[in-house]
Amino acid sequence: MATFKQFNLKPYLESALAEKGFVTPTEVQEKLIPVIKKGRSVVGQSQTGSGKTHTFLLPLMDKIDPAKDEVQVLVTAPSRELANQIYDAAIQLAEHSEEEVRVSRFVGGTDKKRQIAKLENQQPHIAIGTPGRVLDLMKENALGTHTATAFVVDEADMTLDLGFLEDVDKIAASLPSKLQMLVFSATIPENLKPFLKKYMENPVIEHIKPASIISDDIDNWLISTKGKDNNQVVYKLLTTGQPYLAIVFANTKQRVDEIANHLKSQGLKVAKIHGDILPRERKRVMKQVQNLEFQYVVATDLAARGIDIDGVSHVINAEIPNDLDFFIHRVGRTGRKGMQGTAITLYDPSDEQAINALEKLGINFIPKEIKGGEIVDGYDRNRRTKRDKTQKQLDIEMIGLVKKKKKHIKPAYKKKIGWVIAEKEQKTRKIERRAAARQMKKSKKTKR
Repeated sequence: MATFKQFNLKPYLESALAEKGFVTPTEVQEKLIPVIKKGRSVVGQSQTGSGKTHTFLLPLMDKIDPAKDEVQVLVTAPSRELANQIYDAAIQLAEHSEEEVRVSRFVGGTDKKRQIAKLENQQPHIAIGTPGRVLDLMKENALGTHTATAFVVDEADMTLDLGFLEDVDKIAASLPSKLQMLVFSATIPENLKPFLKKYMENPVIEHIKPASIISDDIDNWLISTKGKDNNQVVYKLLTTGQPYLAIVFANTKQRVDEIANHLKSQGLKVAKIHGDILPRERKRVMKQVQNLEFQYVVATDLAARGIDIDGVSHVINAEIPNDLDFFIHRVGRTGRKGMQGTAITLYDPSDEQAINALEKLGINFIPKEIKGGEIVDGYDRNRRTKRDKTQKQLDIEMIGLVKKKKKHIKPAYKKKIGWVIAEKEQKTRKIERRAAARQMKKSKKTKR
């Protein structure tokens, strides 16, 4: 069995991993940590929760020289929450080092002047931040990124989606030409590829396909809201399922406000997270959620990839995300660390195309419905389509016979129609076999 010992990391890193209880590396860690240790540039594509953060932190921190008072590793993340997560992981590792390994974070919503003053006295070994703030500090000649030997762009697709790729481009352009660049992303959209080609020459590209799109620890339910009030369905699900901690996802800030207000009007204590909420307020709310002061959270997709909350028992998609990749990130908030979770997606007839697309990705839904205050098994919405597909394409004569068979007619006549259908199918199979044999003879003659 593979263990972290095989990477020959510095003892303090092994000690930090032991404290976290990390013994066996994930697939992305096993494949890329040795490559990163060798100094190669890397494009790592793997889903959220696959262990990407430690994949780059461990080998890069293994090469940090604490004696040098300069920036050696620069990491950007598209949201404050993601930057904070990486920072927390790096701090946990650094605390085990006998020599001081300095880690600093630079995100929007914090005191920039104070950060500049601190940087005048001392540079961090590892700088972690959001693209906008990092770029600001570079322009002020405060953050000395010119000494960096490694640059990590985390959640690159989200960086692109949120409009921060231009800032990352400017950051990359001002870094040393001899640079180890690591790009991690859940997906690699076409619009991201020009950036990768511009700054990365022959990188190691590793695509870690998930063993299953959704963890086996998650019950993935689908509930129709046709003819029902969506807000009220969400309320019933939250009060029927008795979740330990539930996150309700919606696509827009306005929709989050609507759902949260409805739940509050029904007497529920609800936390709300979206882009219009000030950073300090958002941080305070997140602490309250982590302290279990809230049982219900309503959020936009900022929380799907930007916030890591332990103990989420239920995820409810009040709306199907416009970007279907976010569906996986949302659902992945539950069923973590071996715990069971429940994901519930609400849909109406206009969502059929999106549901079909998710099913083509390999996502399986269990149909459910709310009846008498309980969540019970529902009907497969595709049952008619599936039944129709079992009937082979029939000619006009056969269609007529099938229609007759469906009418209320005598049993003996039904049997007769059945025989005719079976005989017709047998003849069709014979014709197909003869055609195949003729084709085989033709191909043999051609070869001669």
